[in-house]
Order: sequence, then structure tokens, then C-alpha cells
Amino acid sequence: MCTDLYTLLFCSLSSSALPCVSCRQYGVVPEQRGLVKDEPSVVVRSKQAQQFDWALAKLDSSVRRTGRVTKTLLLRIFHDICRTGYPSGNQALLMLRSCGSLLPEVPLAERIELSQLIWDKLQELGATYDVSHYNALLKTYLQNEFRFSPTDFLAKMEAANVQPNRVTYQRLIAAYCEVGDIEGASTILGFMKSKDLPITEAVFNSLVTGHARAGDMDSAEGIFSVMKGAGIEPGPDTYLSLLSSYAEKGDIAKIKQTLETVENADIHLMDRDLMQVVFSLTKAGHQQYVPEIVERMRHERGYVPDAMNLCLSLITHGHEETAFSVLKSFTGLLAESQTSDSPDLGNFFLRHCVNMDKNIVRFCKDLKDSGLHSSPLQFTLQCALEAKKTGMAVELMRRMKEEGLPLRPHYFWPLFTHYQKEKNISGTLQALRAMQELGVASDIDTFSIYILPSFLSVDSARTSLKEAGIDVDANILIAAELRTEASRGNLAGLFSLMSSPALPNIDLSAFRASLISGFRGFKLVLLSFFVENVAYFLYNLIDSMNETEVHSKEEQIREYFGLLKNMNISISLNIFRGIRNILESYQVPELVKKLERALELKIQYEADMSPAAYAMLINLCCRHDNAEEALKLKMELARKDSEVALDAQKYVALVRVLSKHGKLEEAIDMLKEMKEKDVQLRDSTISLLTLTMNTAAMKGDANTIRRLQETIFTLGLAKPSSNLCSPLITCYLESGNYAGAFDATVEVHKQYNQMPKIHDLICGLVEKGDAELLQKVMEFLSQERGEMMMLYDLYFAFLQTGRYKEARKIIETPGLRARPTRLQWFAEKCIAAQQMEPLENMVDMTFKLFECDRDDMYHYLLRLCKETNDWQKAEATWMKMQEENLAPRERTLRLLADILKNNDKEVPFEVPEPSSFCFFSATDQVPEFSLTDNANNLLIISQVKRCQMKDALGTLKGMLQADQVPSQLAITRLVQGLASEGKTQDIQEVEALVKNLGSIKLSSMLFVNNTALAHIKNEDNDSAVELLESFYIQNTDNQKSSISFVFRKVLDANNDAALDKLSAMVERLCNHFASYRAATDLFLIYLDTGRTEEAKFLLQVLSLTNQDIRCIFLPVQAAKIKALSELIPDFTEKENIYSHLVKCYKDFRSAKALYERMQAEGVKADELTLKRLALLYKEAGEPVPFEEPPIQENREKYPPPPLNYLVCN
Repeated sequence: MCTDLYTLLFCSLSSSALPCVSCRQYGVVPEQRGLVKDEPSVVVRSKQAQQFDWALAKLDSSVRRTGRVTKTLLLRIFHDICRTGYPSGNQALLMLRSCGSLLPEVPLAERIELSQLIWDKLQELGATYDVSHYNALLKTYLQNEFRFSPTDFLAKMEAANVQPNRVTYQRLIAAYCEVGDIEGASTILGFMKSKDLPITEAVFNSLVTGHARAGDMDSAEGIFSVMKGAGIEPGPDTYLSLLSSYAEKGDIAKIKQTLETVENADIHLMDRDLMQVVFSLTKAGHQQYVPEIVERMRHERGYVPDAMNLCLSLITHGHEETAFSVLKSFTGLLAESQTSDSPDLGNFFLRHCVNMDKNIVRFCKDLKDSGLHSSPLQFTLQCALEAKKTGMAVELMRRMKEEGLPLRPHYFWPLFTHYQKEKNISGTLQALRAMQELGVASDIDTFSIYILPSFLSVDSARTSLKEAGIDVDANILIAAELRTEASRGNLAGLFSLMSSPALPNIDLSAFRASLISGFRGFKLVLLSFFVENVAYFLYNLIDSMNETEVHSKEEQIREYFGLLKNMNISISLNIFRGIRNILESYQVPELVKKLERALELKIQYEADMSPAAYAMLINLCCRHDNAEEALKLKMELARKDSEVALDAQKYVALVRVLSKHGKLEEAIDMLKEMKEKDVQLRDSTISLLTLTMNTAAMKGDANTIRRLQETIFTLGLAKPSSNLCSPLITCYLESGNYAGAFDATVEVHKQYNQMPKIHDLICGLVEKGDAELLQKVMEFLSQERGEMMMLYDLYFAFLQTGRYKEARKIIETPGLRARPTRLQWFAEKCIAAQQMEPLENMVDMTFKLFECDRDDMYHYLLRLCKETNDWQKAEATWMKMQEENLAPRERTLRLLADILKNNDKEVPFEVPEPSSFCFFSATDQVPEFSLTDNANNLLIISQVKRCQMKDALGTLKGMLQADQVPSQLAITRLVQGLASEGKTQDIQEVEALVKNLGSIKLSSMLFVNNTALAHIKNEDNDSAVELLESFYIQNTDNQKSSISFVFRKVLDANNDAALDKLSAMVERLCNHFASYRAATDLFLIYLDTGRTEEAKFLLQVLSLTNQDIRCIFLPVQAAKIKALSELIPDFTEKENIYSHLVKCYKDFRSAKALYERMQAEGVKADELTLKRLALLYKEAGEPVPFEEPPIQENREKYPPPPLNYLVCN
């Protein structure tokens, strides 16, 4: 054991320069050449960053979901960055990060070449490298087993004026240890001690590997006692280093012994850790032990993508046999995710074997024989053709022919396409000869599209074919020639060919499409006429006038209206309403704020008191907490006019003050009056109700809370919500009655399907140590919300109460995956309460959590650092991010930079500019700058999401002025956004703007539905009904125009007033105009939302017949189809209902019972239904009780395009 090394770990050393260590055939870090380009403007940088954000987000998303990226995607993003220039430091960091183990399909040498290329090119383009980039490059070297000189690396950093940090030294130590150079590692350790840098677990992990590779396993094992002496407890990564060392030695006994030690120490090794042991065993030539390690894996959440990455890495390193054995160990998990009847397990394995030029015929046979893949040879052929591996493709087709599998002409199309692009005539002839040798007949498509274009002319093609000894059907060749001439637009040549007496009989369909395409090459000039929208002009005219101008020009306006009437020009109802709304004005009365003076005035002028005056006085009494006077005024108002209703806020204020002063019955009477007088509650008033019940909770008055909740929910004044239900639980928690709180939670969940304050309840039980009641709560949560949600609840409770060891055990539960909304909830809670410790522990513990967005986690932590102005913690967080090799998003970097700048600290990285600032700078400051159609469409959608309707409308107008065409989605989102804010006039304006844009194919009901919803939003239900009713009256023949969207929005909003009006409209349309489409829409929405009673009532009231509801579209859920059949038992199209039911059933018993019912009712099943039933019978091992329809071979005249050509038939 190296005693000098341990002395370095515990003793302080004097500061000294790092001595030069000899290079042992190491590579050298790319030199930072300091190339200088003109510094780009902020506008240009931001525009380019915005263009690539989507691509980088896709790359980062792929990494987080699957643990890998493809070389194709990486190169695509890299070339895009190079083409536009000025890469940001964050983009460079993400690119470098992706050149290591995230590319399991790429050989190590290619990864290193790619990282060197990216480093040099991005630096040349102006990327500024800081210590995080050098650390990322170091990590890439380590992951790709690249040998380099650590001393030269440090020298290059010094030359670039970049100071190494703790992460840099840790990775340099790892580099020395990878080759067993303990002396070099000791030198770096000494340097760290001289700088007072902490020695972390990562350093000890590297030392375990270093001693093992130096052949000193005793010292490797002794590192554990050294760690404990230094106060560091060995973790999973330390044990993994030791296990990998044993694996390299092939010591399976030590591996098993260590695994038992890990289990006894209550340390959790994940499946991906064991996969590293499998990889080490295989690389060292000890594949025989792999099955023993694979058996220990628990198939945790994320196991499949990790196992796939392991297989890909093994194939890349030349161990495809081991990779195949690993693949077969988890095919059961892959089969569970299969959505089709034909298995295709192992596609990724076959594709990568093709790319690595492996002999995979035996693997195809094994997959086929074991039933894991229905067509492995066909799929492998597809991969070979995609990879342009001609020899492998032809060999696979020969194998397919030997096995009696059909060969199609379009299998050869990718080969012909490849040779055509390269103008390789000999290759084309060779592929054509291979077709004939394999007995595949060439058709017209093959010749006209893929063979003839490779030659200069048809004559040269004939000559080359003849010289190559390839016989071709003359009719096919002539037909292909006709098609070629037609598609080129050579009508003269085509006419000459068709006029030739030697022309055989050729079907017109063989070249009709090409002939049409040729004719389209001749331009035809069409004249278009545009009609002025008079009504829209009138609207804009009045909109531009103020009130004074309208009065002064009243006669001219009247004259204009008369002129329009004489010309039979009508103004639409929507434009009329828009003009009417412009002319309306409103007044706001002043409120009396002094209660005593107000009551004096009330007595003085009592005879003249209006209901509005009473309402203001009542509200003022409530604000002054005067329950007696408020109740007295309310009773006086009721005596004067019993029909008068207060607004919702005043009613809730009365409820609050009355319940607070013990007048519970009077408070409940107010709630009942609200229901009787149809007073609607808004979100703000619902919050006041919650506050009212919380006041009772602080007093421990559970009875008052229950009475208020029961009344509110029973009357339907508000939907049960977590906020409204929480006061009852709070009442018990405040008094420390946790059993009562749990009983109340169960009660609330049973009655209202809500579970408020569950976190506070669990935290209380954990702190109290009531294990028995806590177990009951956990069982209840697991039953009602699922085991995963229960685990998160317990995890957050342990974090909140400081039980971090127990919390770590929970988050490391096998199969647990990230729940972003739950993690965000707890993080926001910690930020709001400024609780750094539990948040920091959550970030640390979720490092290996499947699908956990690490950038989000660190962003939460930095937000709290900014709230507390803790720059030291922020700096430490930056170090941790580098240790994880994380490429943070721009928002995270900007946040970290803000913290450091606010504390006058140096920012060790390039700070990206905010995208929004840069975008507006570009559009406002650069005259020639303009966005593309797609960018403008995305901008409109983004502005709508941020409720910036005015800006979105301005963007649309700008697009149209620039002769750009907005997308269907952008217009739809804009119109829906305007409807949500009740902006009817703006919707009409959009309709007028896009009226002549026929190419975008907007829904015919887009403007009608959303205008109606805008009226409803403005509480103008009559206008909405008038609009929809007039539409259906004027379009009685158009029964395809649906208003389901309107009904669904109204139901979702629980707008009973609007629903009543619309229901009355539906009844009038059915009874007076025989228009049943609106009724059908309402019926189906009722059915889809589970309102079966309402749907039944609608049928009874309207007395709809089968003929009336013939346009019903069947839903896809079995329960809804059954409900439909029960509501309409005499539905004539029973075949349709039963065929849809069969689609829904996956279990044999239900399907069999359905078939027997069909037989009893004499319903004839179509072929597709019979095929589905037959499949279910066969899977259940039952004889099929009917003749199964034959499977018809699908032969299309024009096969699908290349790369999607393989058909397993």
C-alpha cells in the first residue's frame, strides 16, 4: 500500500509548482489557438440561438430519456451551428458532453475524432471556452479511454488563461488511475492539498481503480478504510469501482462477496451499475460470468433503455454474442411494450449489427425460431439498404429466397437510387443483373424512375443493357420511355413515340400521371377578382370615429345605411353587434367608505334608498366586521324588494362575517339565497369562502366547516377543490389530533374525491413517531393514488422533517421514476419557505432517478440561492453541475451569473443573452430583419400562450402585409385565445383578414364557434344563441357543421346559464326547423363526459328517431358504446355498434359473449370484426366457431417510396 499517498490525503503540504510528469505515449489536448473574429452583435447571436434552441432541446431530451444520442442528430446540429456561426458557450458544452458514452453506437476512435472536430471548429467560430468546457473535454477523454498527458492538459489551460478547479483535478487523477499510474495521481493530490481543495468520494473511487490496474488489489480494498478514516462513507460508486476492478480480473467469487457486503450495508446498486460490471467482464474476456450478474438485475424503471445501450456498446466493441445474450434476457419487457400483433423485438440490435458489418444471419434465425421477431431477415435487409451496404443486401436477399420468402422489385430501389446519385452505370447494371439472378421481374416503375435516369438517353440504356447481356421486356422498356418523356414535359417527343406504328398496345394508366405532370409545367394565367367587404368597411369607419363625430355625422351615416339597403347589401349580424358595442358606454358609481356617516345618511334618506345603496352599505358593514348591522340591512332590503340579488362578493362577505360571529344558520341561508337567485361564484369569491372556513379552522370549529362545505357543494355553488376541502383537515392538525385529521381526510376523499393537506398530515406523523397511524395513512394513499404517488408523499415528508437517510431509501426504490410536477411542487415549497437543506438533499438524491431533469433540479437550487443571496452555495452548485457533466440551459447560466455579479464575483463562463430581449432587438433595430413564415407562426402561438392577444394579432397583420401565409394552427390558436378573453370584435377582424386565404383550409366552424364562446365569456348568452341559431337556420342542408366545441367548453366551465340557453336553442332547432346536428352534438358530449342522465333526458324531450341521429359517430370506449346502445336500444346500425365494441375488447370472455349476443340478435359481422374475433379465439386456445375470412394480399400498382418498402407478406 502506498503510504505516501495516504499521507497526502491527511497532511497539509507546502505549496509547490506541479512537476513535469513524463508522457507515456499520451495524446495532447487541442490547443486554444486564440483565433479572433469580429464580435457579433447581440441581435445576430440571439437570432441564431433561437433557431437552434429546438434542436438542442431535442438532443438534451434524448439524453435524459434514453441515455444516448445518435451520431446523425449530433452532426446535424453541429453542421447547422457551423453554417450559421457564432455558437454560444452553452451549445459548445452540450455538444462536447454528447461525444462520450452518450454515443454507444460509435467506436471510441470516432468519438474522439468527433470531439476534436467540435472543439476546434466551434473555437474557430468564436466560442469562448471556460473551465467547464475543459472539464467536459476531460470527461470525454475518460469515457472514450483516450490516453493523454495530464500535465500538457494543464499547460494548455494555463496558456488559455483558464484556471482549473476541483473537478479538473479530480478528472486528471482519474486519467492517471485509468492506466494504473498512482505516482501521477499522488502528484495531483498533492497539488489539490496545497490549494486546500476538498478530497471527495470521486477521488477515492479513482484510486480504487488506479491501485487495481496497477496490480495492487490489497491497496484498492484498503481505500475503503482510508475513506472511513477521512469521515467519508463509501457509497454505491465506490463499490462499483471495486466490482469493476474484480470484473477485469475475472474474480467472480470476490464480485459475489462484494455484492453481499453491499446488500448487508443497505446500499442500493442500480441495474445500470451492474451493467457496468457486465461490460467490464466482457471486455476482459470473462463472458462466462455475465449470466450470473444479469440474473441479479431487478428490472427497475429505465432498465430497458439502459440494457439497450449496454447491447449497443458491446456490439461496438466486437462482443455481439454477449450483447445477444443480454438482449434475450429482457425480451419479455420489450414484449410488454409491443402494440402490434407481429413481434419485432431486437430491431435496434439488428440495425447496429448491420452498421458494424457483423454476420447476423444466425441472430435472425434465432429471433425467428424463438418467436421474438416475425420478419428479422426483411428488417435486416431494410437496414442494409438504408446503410447502402450492397453486398450485404444482396446476400440477405439470397438467404430470403432460400427460405422461400418473396422478393419485391422495390427492394432494389434504394440500390438504384444510390447508383443514380453517384452516376454509377456499372453499379446500376450490376444491381439489375442481381435482380434477374434472384428471379425478380423489373416493372415499369423500376425502369422509369430508377434505371433510365442513370443513362444519358433511352438509346444508350438499350445499348448498355445489350452489352451487359441483360434481357428486358420490350413493352416495359417502351412504357418506361413514354413515362420518362411525359414527366420531362417533352410532349413533342412523346407524340412522336405514340405516333410510331411500331408502338405496342400500352395502357394509358401506365403513364397518365406523368403526362399530367408534364402538362402542369405549362403555366396558365388566371384572373382573380376581389369583392370589397362593405360591412367590414362600415365597422372600421364607425370604430375610427369618436362619440362627437358620430353625433355630428348622424345624417351621413343614415344616408349611407339607406344606400346599402337600396343596393340589397346586407350587414352580417356579427358586424352589427360590433357596431352596437362600440357605441355603448358605462358609468361607475362612487362608494361611501365611512360606515357611521353612511348609516346616518341611510336613516335620513331611507325612503329614497335604492337596492344598490343597500348593497354598498351591507358590504361596508361586512368590511367593518359588523354582523348585526349587516344582517339588519339585508333583511330590510328583502322586505323592500325580495327579488333583488346582491353580487357574489357581497354574499360571501355576509357569509364570512355571520359565521365568524356564531350566526351559522343565517350564513347558510345566504348561501341558499345565492342558489335561488342564480348568483355565480368566481375564483376570487371562492378564495373568500376558503378564508371564511380557515377562520373557523383556527377556532377548532369543525362543525361549522362541515356545514358550510356540505351546503356549498350540495347546492352546486362551487366544485369540491383542495382549497375548499383543506380547512376541515387544518382544524384537526392545528389541535394535534392526527387521528381525527386522517379520518377527516378519508371522509373528504370519499365524499368529494379530494385529498388536501396530506403532506402536513404525514409530516406530523413522522415527527410524532406514530408508526401505526402512519402505516394506515400509507396504505390508504397506496390504494387511492397508487404506490408511486404514495412513495413520493412519504419521500417529501422525510425530507421536510430532516430524515434524509430514510428519504434516500425511498427515492432509490427500484422502479421509481421522476415525476416532474411532484418534484417541482416540493422545490417551490422549499423556495417559498427558504429551506435550503431539504432542497439540496432532494437535488443530490435524485441524481440517478430515471428521467429526472437535472437542469431543473439545479435551477430550483439556484433560485433559492438567489432568494437568500448565498453566492457560496451557488458556486458550490456550479461545481456539482460540472461533476455531473451537465450542460445547463441558458436560463440556469443566466441565473447563476446574476447571483455572482450581484456579489461582485467573477463569472467563470460566457453569459448567454436572453432570447426574448434579442428577438425584439432584432425586429426593432435591424430594418432588413424579418422572420420566416414558420417563425412567425410559432411566435403567434407563443404570444397566445402568454395571453398577449394584441401582440399576436399584430404579428398576424404583419405576416399578411409581408405576403406571408399563416398556418392553420396559428390562426386557430389565435381565434381560440381571443374567444377565451371575450374579444368578439378581434375575432371578426381575424376572419376578415384571412377570408381570402383558401390554401390554409380552416375549419368552417372556427369563427362561428369561437365567436359564440366569446359572447358567452362576456355573459351575453343571448347573442351566442342568436348567432348559432341563425347559422343552423340558414344552413339547414349543412349537417356537418358541429358545435361540439362550444358545448364542451360550456360544460367544462360549469356555465349552467349558458347551457340552459343552448339547450333551449337545440330544442327549437329540432322542433321547428328539423335541424338535428346541434342536438346530436349535445347528446354525444353528454355521453362522452359521463352525463348519461342528461343524454337520456335529451332523447326523451326531443323524441329523436334513428333517422334523426344517423350522423352519430361512435366513441372508442366500450363503456360509452354500451351506454349509447342502452339509450337507443332500437338503433338500426347495430353492426356498427358491435364492430366498435369488438375493437374495444381485449379479453376473450367479453368478446365471446358479444359474439353470442350478435348471433342471438341476428346481427351479421363484417370481415374485419370476424378476423378480430378469430384472433381472440385462437389466443385463448378455443376453436373458431365460424369460417375465418381469408387474408387478401395487398398489391398496389404504385409501391411505397424507398426506405419504407419492406412488406412482411
